[in-house]
Amino acid sequence: MTSLLHLDWPLLVIVASIMVFAGLVHGTLGLGFPMVATPMLAVSFDVRTAILITLLPTVAVNLVSIWHSRDSVGAASRFLPLIGFALVGALAGAYLLANVDPDPFRLVLAGLILLYLWNNQSGKLSFHGMARHAFAAMVIFGLLAGLSGGSTNVMVAILIIFFLSLEVPRATMVPALNGCFLVGKLSQIVVFSMTGLVSLKLLAETAPLAVAAVMALLIGQRLREKIEIRVYQQILQLLLAALAIVLIVQFVF
Repeated sequence: MTSLLHLDWPLLVIVASIMVFAGLVHGTLGLGFPMVATPMLAVSFDVRTAILITLLPTVAVNLVSIWHSRDSVGAASRFLPLIGFALVGALAGAYLLANVDPDPFRLVLAGLILLYLWNNQSGKLSFHGMARHAFAAMVIFGLLAGLSGGSTNVMVAILIIFFLSLEVPRATMVPALNGCFLVGKLSQIVVFSMTGLVSLKLLAETAPLAVAAVMALLIGQRLREKIEIRVYQQILQLLLAALAIVLIVQFVF
């Protein structure tokens, strides 16, 4: 990966702005940092580089989010098997991303975004009988979400189907989601460190971005009660749809 210090100032400002925007989204909605930041960065970088830039900021955002929802962590503990299998899937996904050409992952990333948007609008991908086979569902969805998260940074497109199918309350879903996101990031750090993609230099360069993301997250959490979530979600969905189209065009041409 090219050092961030070697980037032109306008591009550095764009990267920092993306971190702030993604942090605001995550703070307001309780999720979404990697799903927003990764495709926005992938417009200017390849998917692997976009994920490397977001590693430390995403870990920081997830830790702060889990801390702020710590009162609901007990209720979310029943999803520990889901988090465990997400860890396994994320290790496999990160290994795949570290060892193959990252360009096709633009198309995978765009596909996952479109899946998330389609399901958000239609709600068609839900399995209402899943509660009778909850553990088996956690194995399947955990592995799939981990694989997609490790390779593209987007777990939520898979996980949201799982949680909506079980009709899990938002207060319980958010810490469980952030737990999955966190183990996915830690898996990527381990695998990328073993393959030489992550270094102390990278962590030092992205530390200011992590601080900016957390500050934006805290502001977003304050805004949560003041902004109508429906309007905010509509704006976010339009942005994600546009980014998915850009990623597909980049892959094709």
